[in-house]
Amino acid sequence: MIIKPKVRGFICINAHPAGCAANVQEQIDFVKSQPAVENGPKNVLVLGSSTGYGLASRITAAFGSGAKTFGLFFEKPPTERKPGSAGFYNAAAFEAKAKEAGLYAKSMNIDAFSNDAKQKAIDVIKADMGKIDLVVYSLAAPRRTDPETGEVHSSVLKPIGESYTAKNLNTDTLKISDITIDPASEEEIAGTVKVMGGEDWELWMNALSEAGVLAEGCHTTAYTYLGEKLTWPIYGKATIGRAKEDLDRAATSITEQLSGLNGKAYVSVLKALVTQASSAIPVMPLYISTLYKVMKEDGTHEGCIEQAYRLFTEGLYTQTPRLDDVNRLRMDDRELTPETQAKVEDIWPKVTEDNLFELTDYKGYNAEFLKLFGFGVESVDYEQDVSTLVEADFLS
Repeated sequence: MIIKPKVRGFICINAHPAGCAANVQEQIDFVKSQPAVENGPKNVLVLGSSTGYGLASRITAAFGSGAKTFGLFFEKPPTERKPGSAGFYNAAAFEAKAKEAGLYAKSMNIDAFSNDAKQKAIDVIKADMGKIDLVVYSLAAPRRTDPETGEVHSSVLKPIGESYTAKNLNTDTLKISDITIDPASEEEIAGTVKVMGGEDWELWMNALSEAGVLAEGCHTTAYTYLGEKLTWPIYGKATIGRAKEDLDRAATSITEQLSGLNGKAYVSVLKALVTQASSAIPVMPLYISTLYKVMKEDGTHEGCIEQAYRLFTEGLYTQTPRLDDVNRLRMDDRELTPETQAKVEDIWPKVTEDNLFELTDYKGYNAEFLKLFGFGVESVDYEQDVSTLVEADFLS
């Protein structure tokens, strides 16, 4: 069939298999064009490996360090009539390219929050990989089922304490207007921390440690975004921010747990990018569009793969990592320079519907958004018939 993008609000409800494969290849080509990751990982578990930073991390580990990689994700497979999710196609393309390059790569399509997933993953690691020296935690989901109680917790995108009003871009209509979001209840805050905080990261590291599958000197990292003044009310000082604070707590706890192996846990702070998660957060589409304009003009813009590669070479695998005062690895340094933020803050109040494409890089934002789902890749002919079915030997 001929597949065209179907966008509903902040999500594209279909994906293009050839476009997703081409997107993965572009990221592989970037990593292969860079120097190898010196003293990089060799046995890597990536939790949430099918899109965004998780996928970029897996590509960097495999093609930048020659690592064996095992990835977990929860993605929708295709049928003859309907495309699968972008993550399904990304993971299939990565696995095929890794094996073609002679690299070990296995993937499991499963609810990674479950105890079943943890046990099955441990079984695969024991059978195939030896001991894991890097665990990347990059799971993102709107809800999570507690594996012990069976209770389903949901996350919300709300401020804490008082309502928040700010300029917002409706990406469906390209209308710019103020949006007011009511503050979260205590129950909503707790639910968001349950879903997006550090509890599941801790559960994974506990399970891997108890199973004896972590290597001496192993690293683990979970990803976060902090931002600056414009995004603090809805991101940093909001329900998401409260959940991210819990990641800091978890990192300290996991590092203590790994002390016997001389291992370390880090929260890695990455820059604002177009992802399936960030596109759902009010204010972020307009902020990212403005940021892209500034950083591209300054020559400092990076995508997921550039950030992931720099995290490995300037953060996880260097003797002089860029750490802040609470021991987070900071890869958002270029976004948060005073000069960059001053330019963004200068543009912000001036943006209107009439000058959106002039003052911001919304065109680039929208192109990156569609690319997440395999659309708009230059090397792909979107008028050509393509099968929705892609061979994938995922475990479950």
